[in-house]
Amino acid sequence: MFQWTLHIIETGGYFGIFLLMVLENIFPPIPSEVVIPLAGFASAQGELHIALVILVATCGAVVGAIPWYLLGRLFGVRRLKRLSVRYGRLLTLSPVDIDHAQEWFHCHGQKAVLFGRLIPTIRTLISVPAGLARMKLSTFLLYSFIGSAAWTSILALLGYLLESQYDQVAEYLNPVSNAVVALIVAVYLYRVVTFRTNGSVEKE
Repeated sequence: MFQWTLHIIETGGYFGIFLLMVLENIFPPIPSEVVIPLAGFASAQGELHIALVILVATCGAVVGAIPWYLLGRLFGVRRLKRLSVRYGRLLTLSPVDIDHAQEWFHCHGQKAVLFGRLIPTIRTLISVPAGLARMKLSTFLLYSFIGSAAWTSILALLGYLLESQYDQVAEYLNPVSNAVVALIVAVYLYRVVTFRTNGSVEKE
C-alpha cells in the first residue's frame, strides 16, 4: 500500500492526491493516514506546495463524501432499509444499523458532520445519516470541508515536518499500512460471513 500510494502521488501529483482522497472516502481500505503524510513529504521535497496539497486533499475528501450523502438523501430511510435487507450482507448494513446512525446524528445535530470528519471510519459513514436527515447540501459541504481541512492539515503538516526522517518513517510505515489494509479487509469479510439482517422495514 505504501509504495503504491507513493507511486500515485509521484506520478499523478495533485490529481493523484485528489483521486486517492475521493477513493479513500468511498472505499475506506485506502487510508488517508498514509496518503496525506506522503503528500506532505512530497511538498517538503519541493515537488508540491503544502497549501495546495491540503486544499486538493480536502476537496477530494468532500467529493468522496457526496455519494454517501446522496445515497441517504435520494433513497430515504425506507428504501435504504429495503436495500440493506436485500444487499445487507455485502454492505454489512442492517435496518438497525441505519436506525442507530440516525439516532446518533439526531443526538449530535449537524455538528456531527463537522467533528465526524476527524474520526477514522466515522468520517465516511457520517454522510449517510446527514443525507437521511435531508441536511442542506450547502451546509453539508461546508461542514465537511471544514472538518476535512482540519484533518488533512494535521496529516499533511506531519508529513512535511518529518521530511528529514523519511527513511525511518518509510521503514515502518510500509508494513504498518499493509497491516491496516489487511485488518480492514479481514473485518469486512468477517462481517459478511457472520452478517444477520435484523430489524424491520416499514411499509409505504
